[in-house]
Amino acid sequence: MNKRNPIILNKKTTALLIIDIQEKILGVMQHPKRVVKNTIKLIEGFKILDLPIFYTEQYPKGLGETEKSIKEALSDLEAVQKLSFSCSGAGDLFKQMKDKGITQIVVAGIESHVCVQQTVLDLLADKFQVNLAVDAVSSRNKIDYKTAIRRMNKHGAEVTTTEAILFELLEVCGTNEFKKISKIIK
Repeated sequence: MNKRNPIILNKKTTALLIIDIQEKILGVMQHPKRVVKNTIKLIEGFKILDLPIFYTEQYPKGLGETEKSIKEALSDLEAVQKLSFSCSGAGDLFKQMKDKGITQIVVAGIESHVCVQQTVLDLLADKFQVNLAVDAVSSRNKIDYKTAIRRMNKHGAEVTTTEAILFELLEVCGTNEFKKISKIIK
């Protein structure tokens, strides 16, 4: 195979980070069902490919736990709880990712212009490549969402979609993983 562009996601170096998709705030987001549906597709795809998944909860005492169906899909994983808006303040989360050889982070979560944006900018500053699943992030207001996406992209985040992410990680068709992920996407 010819040399691939280094921005294409690589199974050996990619992890999923789900930011604060919590019960008490999800209902006021734009397109909450789409966010949940695509986040679950990402979780299932990453599990099929046996890739690392991390997720955070912002002040769960006030905002509740992670949305029920997402939490079920995450099953045996534990949330990293935080008070800071950016996940850079979530204990040693960034260090854990680096220690696992992770250099590419797929991001899903809410809100686009607060916790997601601050985390993405901090990940970029810490030399991670960030792939933002725009169909798995949201804000209350359209202007906040659109402005945040533009800003993150301007500063180096790759703006992409759930389906594009999963197919990049697959690389080829015809495998068992491809068959399983194709069912998820449909």
